[in-house]
Amino acid sequence: MAEHGAAVPRARAPWTDGLVLAAACLLVFGWGAADAPLFDLDEGAFSQATLEMLRSHDWLRTSLNGAPRYDKPILTYWLQAGSVLLLGVHELSFRLPSILAATAWALLVWRFACEYAGGRSAALFAAGSLATALMVTIIGHAAIADALLNLWLAGAMLDIYRHSRQPSRARVLRVFAWMALGTLTKGPIAVAVPVAVAFLFFALQRRLPELLRAALDPLGWIVYLGIVGVWVVPLLLEGSGDFLLQFLLRHNVGRLAEAAEGHGGGPWYYLIWLPVVVLPYTALLPRALGLARSWRSDPLATYLLLWFAVVFVVFSFSATQLPHYILYGCTPLFLLFGRERLHAPRAAIALAPALLFTALLTSLPLWLPLAMPPERRAYERGIVELAIASIGPSYYLLGAACIAGVIALLAWSSRPVWQRLLIAGALQAVLVLGAVMPVLADAQQVPTRDAGRIASQYPGEAVSYRTFLPSFSVYRGRATPNRSPQPGELVFLRKDRLRQLQREFPGEAFTQIYAGGGVLLLKRPEATASPVGARS
Repeated sequence: MAEHGAAVPRARAPWTDGLVLAAACLLVFGWGAADAPLFDLDEGAFSQATLEMLRSHDWLRTSLNGAPRYDKPILTYWLQAGSVLLLGVHELSFRLPSILAATAWALLVWRFACEYAGGRSAALFAAGSLATALMVTIIGHAAIADALLNLWLAGAMLDIYRHSRQPSRARVLRVFAWMALGTLTKGPIAVAVPVAVAFLFFALQRRLPELLRAALDPLGWIVYLGIVGVWVVPLLLEGSGDFLLQFLLRHNVGRLAEAAEGHGGGPWYYLIWLPVVVLPYTALLPRALGLARSWRSDPLATYLLLWFAVVFVVFSFSATQLPHYILYGCTPLFLLFGRERLHAPRAAIALAPALLFTALLTSLPLWLPLAMPPERRAYERGIVELAIASIGPSYYLLGAACIAGVIALLAWSSRPVWQRLLIAGALQAVLVLGAVMPVLADAQQVPTRDAGRIASQYPGEAVSYRTFLPSFSVYRGRATPNRSPQPGELVFLRKDRLRQLQREFPGEAFTQIYAGGGVLLLKRPEATASPVGARS
């Protein structure tokens, strides 16, 4: 281990590698972003809230279908709004901030790995494995806050390590700035993770006084408060402190204590999901996690594994759990994958997850009918039926080509395993974005999009009935309240809500305007009519 304050040798970060990496990431994360409809719930909710901000010119508070939305701070909405003003109302506009953030996230990892984690080839594998890992591929493509948060977390965490090796006030100030941007994106998690990991790491090195000096840097706090204050100060001056309280108490502390929206799990949740989240690089996990044994002699591995462990433990015992939450602690794993690439297991083991996963996705049409929901779950049943109908010959051809590609990689013994793994990651991304996501979009979201566009042609009001699919409002072009319909109004609902609607309005003949997948668009008659039930 280099002594504290000693110069740390650095590898040059070739700018050509950076350009190639950036272009590849933009291609991966941008694939289909302009064509696929917005997915509910999260993409639809973020996008509709952004549109309501633009229409109301209220740049401090967000609403969703006219009701206050306290879920997230403001930065994601500001960036999406800027993109919409630049490109117009379009799926790509809402997704562009995530595409750019995920690309910048990969570039941060690439540059850090060039400097500290093994040089050029290590950096390319670390960044490439990040960009093509299953969950990163998905969130880097989605109009949500997580790619942005991972960018800010990576920036803060990597600069903390740099500062531990070569103390610099500029790095300290950057850490405060990263944390402030993260706070504006998703709240206290952007501060809690860096502070916890830095405390543990510096404590292990018996350097807590040095950390304390950096943490109490007055200029750093000016930077942090100045960035966060751009939103918080005007909000407080307008007397909207309740927005902050609702966000902090309900959507931060509350999510730790109580499962939100049914997203519960258990202590074993991320043990199950971690191997899936990092596919197809799952076989590299034992080597990376096993470096914990050398924590006394390997400060970088110690730091990176502390980062992973803090996130893993906190979210394993959080009441609200979603698979992508573990990504906040996966950046260090990708860096370790890059550094330990030459110690990957033999090809048959390393490529087995890629082969199994591509085979599973390719065989989707065979086992999907076995997962058909019962009649009483009409919404999910409609989605599965439409998914089965949407799978055509091109799906099988692309799946077979990806399986053949992975098999060919198994036989390509002249190339290092890590290079073959990276190609397998690219094949996985091709299959997920080129085949699986379009089928899912056709089955789950195209009917909601089409219903919204049809409703946009009606001059009257439309409502959602016991249905929360906010992309309907995006495509309708107006906020859609969630309530019972008045005479003459359109009503958008999931098919499994139809019986409740009929029980609430017995004897009324609702006119069916549209039916597709798991959703319906109906019209309540202008006056109570005698025929019973809604046409389905």
